Amino acid sequence: MHRYKLIIEYDGTPFCGWQRQAGRLSVQEALETAITRFSGEVAVTQAAGRTDAGVHAFGQVAHFDLSTERDPFKVREALNFHLKPHPVAVIEAEAVPQSFEARFSALARHYEYRILNRRARPALDMHRVWHVPVRLDHEAMDHAAGLILGKHDFSTFRAAECQASSPIRTLDRFFVRREGEMIVVGASARSFLHSQVRSMVGSLKLVGEGKWRPRQFREALDAAERARCGPLAPPDGLYFTHVDY
Repeated sequence: MHRYKLIIEYDGTPFCGWQRQAGRLSVQEALETAITRFSGEVAVTQAAGRTDAGVHAFGQVAHFDLSTERDPFKVREALNFHLKPHPVAVIEAEAVPQSFEARFSALARHYEYRILNRRARPALDMHRVWHVPVRLDHEAMDHAAGLILGKHDFSTFRAAECQASSPIRTLDRFFVRREGEMIVVGASARSFLHSQVRSMVGSLKLVGEGKWRPRQFREALDAAERARCGPLAPPDGLYFTHVDY
């Protein structure tokens, strides 16, 4: 068998998420259908991260196997042809050893969340940002974000349907910066719990609005109770940016 690694970009708006679901279109299904159409083989793809419905990606990584060796350049071109008209693009394709696994070989996963912080609603970035018309204090949000770095029980920021065996995770980077009207939240860890980033961002918004002080954000984490989490941020502003191997 010959293994191929892909770096994929997609707009998650029309999809139910990365993973296949009966009766709903997923990114995985669109990609696997494209693989079958160009190769004649049925392949199962494995991704570095299973993004939720509506979540986007700049640098999702996936791998799959084919029985016949193919030129990686032609793999990329053929997949992009057969992925039309879905908003999915294969940016890179390369042959890798069988020991490589998109999910289990990953050393770190990186996400970015974008908040459009202005009165006017977005016209060009609809479904690609979280529009918050009330002015947010990004410095207070950044201070709060720094209070939860490191290894903790993240039960407060874990979705009820999360299937992870443990709520313990190590948050390596978590920061907030303003770029004009855009507030960007960055998060990096080896792995995340289901909806962890959106949960943390939703709670950070409360800090930005002055409804919580930064220490209350840390107290919510320490409580290790889902009920202490702020409102879940919508998927629109979340992007899976890249993976370290």
